[in-house]
Amino acid sequence: MDMATAPCGRKALPARLRRFIGAAAIAGLLLALTGCDADGGKDRAEDGRPLVIAPGKPGEAARTLTPEQAAKEKPDDSPNAADHAYVRGMIEHHKQALTMSSLAPQRASADGVKRLAERITAAQQPEIGAMEKWLALHPAPSTGSGGHAHDHSAMPGMATEQQLKELAEATGADFDRLFLKLMTAHHEGALKMASEALAGGNNVAVEEMATEVVATQSAEIHRMRAMG
Repeated sequence: MDMATAPCGRKALPARLRRFIGAAAIAGLLLALTGCDADGGKDRAEDGRPLVIAPGKPGEAARTLTPEQAAKEKPDDSPNAADHAYVRGMIEHHKQALTMSSLAPQRASADGVKRLAERITAAQQPEIGAMEKWLALHPAPSTGSGGHAHDHSAMPGMATEQQLKELAEATGADFDRLFLKLMTAHHEGALKMASEALAGGNNVAVEEMATEVVATQSAEIHRMRAMG
């Protein structure tokens, strides 16, 4: 977790909290005091714990808070339906990318395609694990319908069963061309899903995962288009 160091030894909370505080209060991130406050005064509560300073909005004075007060002012990032839909869907989306990438070592002819498949596997396998852990910590509320039924084939960018069959049967340059075509579309679908999560979700961890998908897969799309 990245922590920025402020003057007088203060440490800022993670930048990921900024979007919850609002544009008018973007400078109001909570800063934990470690050795001094804005006025050089008292920097610890009566029980010895460090106080927290919340810079005010432009033109407003900063406030000194106890750890309990600071915790109450922390934005609520409880997962919503968009967060759960994204995580469940992206797990399946990533799994298909791994299936496609697993064919490359034996069927691709271009070293660039093989290396790309390796990178995709190295990135998305751990992401699946992280999303599965998130689901375990944040189970979706029961709807009384006996579970969730999802048509994963309808997700953006998903290859059809016929396309996967064609890819599994292709070799050499034919495999390379089809792999790049299908994986580019697959990544573009992932970007759409991530964008929807960033727009409609509420959980910080899901925001971080979606942001990572956007950064990683956008770069890979550019790479694949150049290779094609």
